[in-house]
Amino acid sequence: MSPVGVFDSGVGGLSVLAALRAELPHENFVYFADTAYAPYGERGDAYVIEQSRRVIEHLRREHGIKALVIACNTATTAAVHLMRAENPDLPIVGLEPGLKPAVASTRTGRISVLATRGTLASAKYAALRASFAGSADVRPVPCDGLVKAIEGFDSAGIAALSERYMAEAGPFGDAPGEVDTVVLGCTHYPLVKEELSRHAPATLRFIDTGVPVAQQTRRLLASAGQLAEGSSGSLLLQSSGNVAVLEAAAAKWLGLSVAATA
Repeated sequence: MSPVGVFDSGVGGLSVLAALRAELPHENFVYFADTAYAPYGERGDAYVIEQSRRVIEHLRREHGIKALVIACNTATTAAVHLMRAENPDLPIVGLEPGLKPAVASTRTGRISVLATRGTLASAKYAALRASFAGSADVRPVPCDGLVKAIEGFDSAGIAALSERYMAEAGPFGDAPGEVDTVVLGCTHYPLVKEELSRHAPATLRFIDTGVPVAQQTRRLLASAGQLAEGSSGSLLLQSSGNVAVLEAAAAKWLGLSVAATA
């Protein structure tokens, strides 16, 4: 049974993988972490496009994937349109910061978006933001270094950067002029949502896109007649960098004991 490919510049896409496996328990998955070339979020579009192309070619050639989830906001914003054009026979699901559900749920009309600098500077994000102009006051917060801290299991760094960027995202609350909704615009960030929430009131809403992406993947597979049935699916973890980092991340963030391959 052909697998579904999932890729990210590193381990952040594991948050999306968790949602995919919950939504599609019978599917086989191949997760590819491009850690040797990370982080994407602080690189230019040309770099991200070339790496995305290389990863997709690998997943198609070596694993015969039947669908692809780009579990990386930066790769989606820079490359998804080209990847779809170059792979018209492959269903591809991308990510974008969850502004739509955030605008729908905010009561104060003030939203902050935590994301990489690459995502926030992209034309795709600008178009998304423009589509909600007038609907809410949206504050971008580029979180330089947070992905690297998460990838490196740097607890002190995660704590310090979470405090810094949440301070920039506030003030939080339910009163006029206060931010009541925060969009987690990078797949790494849901992995540290508990740390981020330490710097906000319990009423603050965090929005991430793992579940909607999983639901969209199900719809695409169903429409193509490719939904798996029967036994539980398998999982293969691969990395272009240090496989031990991916194994440790899967164990730490998802509670999975899975051997990774290069």
